[in-house]
Amino acid sequence: MQLKEVLIQKDNFKKFSTYLEKTAYFLKDLSGFNLDDSDNLNNAVEILNCETKVAKRLAFECSNRNKIYLLLNCRKIVKHLEASTKEIGRALSLLSLVSVDVSFGVSNGISKLCRKMLDAEYLAAVLEEEILGKIESAIKDGNVEQSYANNLLASIAEVVGISGERSALKREFEEFKNEIENVKLRKDMAEAIQMDRISSLLGKADATTSYEDREREYLEKRNFLGRQTLEPLHSFFCPITQDVMADPVETSSGKTYERSAIEKWFTEGQKVCPLTFTTLDTSVLRPNITLRRSIEEWRERNNLVAIVSIKQKLQSNDDQEVLQSLGQLHDLMEEREMHQEWVMLEGYVPVLTGLLGTKNREIRTHTLSILCILAKGSDHNKEKIAEADHALEFIVRSLARQIGESKLALQLLLELSKNNAVRDLIGNIQACIFLLVTTLNSEETEAARDAEELLENLSSLDENVIQMAKANYFKPLLRLLSSGPENVRMTMAATIAEIDLTDHSKLSLFNYGALEPLLRLLKNDDLEVKEVAVKSLQNLSNVPENGLQMIREGAGGPLFEILYRHSLSSPRLREQAAAIIMNLAIATTCQEANPEQISLLESEEDIFKFFCLISLTGPEIQKSILLTFLAMCQSPSGVEIRAELRQFSAVQVLVQLCEHDHSTVRANAMKLFCCLTEDGDNTIILEHVGQRCIETLLEVIKESPDVEEIAAAMGIISNLPDDPNITLWLVDSEAVQVISTCLTDGSRNASHRKQITETAIKTLCRFTENLEWQKRVAMAGIIPELVQLLVSGTALMKQSAAISLKQLSESSSSLSCPVKKRGLFSCFAAPVRSCPVHLGICTVESSFCILEANALEPLVRMLGEDDHGVCEASLDALLTLIDGEKLQSGSKVLAEANAIVQIMKLLSSSSTRVQEKTLGALERIFRIVEFKQKYGNSAKMSLVDITQRGSSSMKSQAAKILAQLNVLNEQSTYF
Repeated sequence: MQLKEVLIQKDNFKKFSTYLEKTAYFLKDLSGFNLDDSDNLNNAVEILNCETKVAKRLAFECSNRNKIYLLLNCRKIVKHLEASTKEIGRALSLLSLVSVDVSFGVSNGISKLCRKMLDAEYLAAVLEEEILGKIESAIKDGNVEQSYANNLLASIAEVVGISGERSALKREFEEFKNEIENVKLRKDMAEAIQMDRISSLLGKADATTSYEDREREYLEKRNFLGRQTLEPLHSFFCPITQDVMADPVETSSGKTYERSAIEKWFTEGQKVCPLTFTTLDTSVLRPNITLRRSIEEWRERNNLVAIVSIKQKLQSNDDQEVLQSLGQLHDLMEEREMHQEWVMLEGYVPVLTGLLGTKNREIRTHTLSILCILAKGSDHNKEKIAEADHALEFIVRSLARQIGESKLALQLLLELSKNNAVRDLIGNIQACIFLLVTTLNSEETEAARDAEELLENLSSLDENVIQMAKANYFKPLLRLLSSGPENVRMTMAATIAEIDLTDHSKLSLFNYGALEPLLRLLKNDDLEVKEVAVKSLQNLSNVPENGLQMIREGAGGPLFEILYRHSLSSPRLREQAAAIIMNLAIATTCQEANPEQISLLESEEDIFKFFCLISLTGPEIQKSILLTFLAMCQSPSGVEIRAELRQFSAVQVLVQLCEHDHSTVRANAMKLFCCLTEDGDNTIILEHVGQRCIETLLEVIKESPDVEEIAAAMGIISNLPDDPNITLWLVDSEAVQVISTCLTDGSRNASHRKQITETAIKTLCRFTENLEWQKRVAMAGIIPELVQLLVSGTALMKQSAAISLKQLSESSSSLSCPVKKRGLFSCFAAPVRSCPVHLGICTVESSFCILEANALEPLVRMLGEDDHGVCEASLDALLTLIDGEKLQSGSKVLAEANAIVQIMKLLSSSSTRVQEKTLGALERIFRIVEFKQKYGNSAKMSLVDITQRGSSSMKSQAAKILAQLNVLNEQSTYF
């Protein structure tokens, strides 16, 4: 037997075949002996041959006949196999082996085989029995819904190995009907009747009949029944409830009642028939199947007429009538699946979808509920709904409305999406995917769950996945990026590269696993694949957290390889790789303080090799490399990076790049150069910075439209070593005028005014050390600007301005013009006002006097600021007023400005330098008896505190002042 070709009962056929093989084996052994009872042997062989032929014929039929037919006859097949097995076993048992010299093993084996075959049982599979049970139950019930038939046919297909596709099921069902015709030809009427019933049952399934056939049958039935409902017959009413019966049962008296009514009658203790009053056997209640079917037919006829009539009412202009009709239609559809099919066949879909466009929310909600019921039916229903004019647009529009309507629209779309053709249409509806993604975050958990399931269904199309990503829903994209075919993975990576992402979205992509598959694509040898990966990583790497993760996961290696191996990459790819490396470097500047700092370049060799690329690449890559090093110089390991860059003459390269034709490269070179001058070795700076470089920097400050570049150039100048040659070059290049312009022309550099002003003021300090240069500063009108910065500048501006004013003030005594003695006729001339400190004629431009510049008040106010640098600089500037011979006059001016009180407060400063300078100032001021008496007592407690807790030098200074105040005697050990 060819068991491989058997379509059904394979296990049972295999079991039977095993018995045959064993039987044949033993008979072959016995054929060599002279059996006394050779007739029995021949008889056994004959039976074996006969049953084998029967089994082969059965196997042939099970290999070639219709699968549905075979399943329905599985019990017969099993019985045939069992009967044949027992018959062969009976034949073997007839053999007499007593007189034959047969080994005990053979004799015992034959005996055991006989017993097994005589006791053998063959059973149909559990699933086969379940299907037969469902068929028998359905035929007995007589009124089966379409879904039952669909599920039954699907179960049969699964068990016998038929494809679930509609065409395959249809073909198999047609073959089954042919088998029924063959049964009729054999005149096996009992089987033919049963098979017809089964055919009628399965014929209700979607796959077995075309929509056109069902529509034709429906229209014939509808036209035949007419448009008027029929009143129920008298026999339809239950004598007890007087209602039309649903489950009529006949009692022992022959009368029929509603089952629930008569059972209640019995429960209440009644034993007689309600109509005949004869005693009843309460255990006898026979279903009145004929009457029940008549009632069902009457009810269904009226329901069909109702369904036909409701359609017209739905097109009424009266909203109330429409709502009432929708409610009636909904109830009918809930009652039976058959009614749902009638609604479809009656052509309701265009009418219903049209109602979705109405302004009445209740009508839309009821309509969506009805469409949900229809969509749960066949694929044909789903397709009809989707094909209706503007149906999907209306449904999607409802997603954005109130929660009740929105949830129904969502449920409807979810049902529709279970059909492949409709699913492809849903994602194309404007705003559909966006609204679904929005619903994911809804507080309505059911709506959120349905939205996620629908999005999952829609993700079968790559275009939909891309739309989801644009709406910030990345789950399907990440799945395809990780495990899809290569072309799909490239599409998803390209999507990440192209769409605009928020920082939060970029973080989410990395958090949910985008980096690993992108790194796999990055390491791919295919240049096109590598390019897509680089674009994606470039879009994601500008978030610091992502950049740090990329460094941790080893993204730097393949990116540097792209830069170094020119032959394996295109110029554009190298530019993008350089841009990503720049982002990674910027990320290292955002690390929180912890022992395990992440570095992009680990060794000096790596740093040197990467920096050398500046001289070997074009402007775009140069720009990225410069910004990469700028970021690394500002990272936690910045000190080491700056030192290593200076070590291999990076300054020389940067000085050259400051003259680069490409403005962006020049600007970035200046920024990095500025960074290297902040804490560098002055020798290296002096070696490479000449007059030409200074002229270039000043030209940039004067002419560049890039305020960041201006700030960097000014920063370089402010950080240059305090070298006479450099200062001379700066003066010769009119640096003072350039600085003056930076300070006074606020509109030009408004966006970076703070940074430019801070560096300009810092640079100015070098020009206020020399009298000749101080004059240039004064003539440029810078002193009033410095005073203004004391009032409104940042802490750094105030500090630098105070330092410059202090240096300028140190020259005031020598520049103040002495007041001429009054002559004989001087009484007729106007009196000349002299400076109260310098005792001569002072002006801002001629003597740089801080009193004339109105700097006294802001300087005094600065003594109370929290920044120690500001306090110290303002104190230094004020103390120039009591230098040398100006002690008396200067102290008086300070007292009038309330400066001495503010100075005394600095005795409690946490800065040692400020305290020391304050002690020195008070020691001089208290030499004047007037001020010692006026302020001495206020200073005593702070001075005593310093003598107890200050440094040794401060203790000595404080003790001297206390001695001046007569608190200590001059022989005290504090001295």
